[in-house]
Amino acid sequence: MRPKLFIKLAAFSVVALLLGQTAGMVTWDNPADGGKKTVVQMMKTISTPFMGSTKSLADYYNGNNWLILGFHSLVIFILWILAPQISSPQKRTAIALVSAIALVYLLFSVVYFVYFFPLPIVLSLLTSIFLAIAIRWTYEW
Repeated sequence: MRPKLFIKLAAFSVVALLLGQTAGMVTWDNPADGGKKTVVQMMKTISTPFMGSTKSLADYYNGNNWLILGFHSLVIFILWILAPQISSPQKRTAIALVSAIALVYLLFSVVYFVYFFPLPIVLSLLTSIFLAIAIRWTYEW
C-alpha cells in the first residue's frame, strides 16, 4: 500500500503544478503594472518569421504553456495508472517509468530554481521525493 500512496501523492503534487501553470497561463497577458503591460503588448504585436512560420513571442509563450499543461496532464494520468502496478509481481516496467518521471521532475526543479520562483521548485522536488520513496519501498531488503 505504501508505494501506491506515494505515487498518488506525487500525482497530486503534479496536479498542484498544473493548477499553478494554468493560473499563470490565463493571467500573464493582463498585468496591472504599466511597465509590464507595455512589455506584454510588445510581445503580442511584434511578429517575426521563424522556420517557415511568422508568430509573435506571445504566441510562442502561449504555445509553450499549452505543451506544459499537456505534459503535466499526461504525467498525472500515467502515475495514476502506475500506482497499482508498482506493488504487483510484474513491477519492473512500472518502476522504470516511475524512476524516469522522478528524474525528470528533479531536473525540472533545477530549471525552476534557475529561471522561476520557489513554489514550482518545491512541488517538483516533492514529486521526485514521493516517487523515490515509492521506488524504495517496492524493494524488500
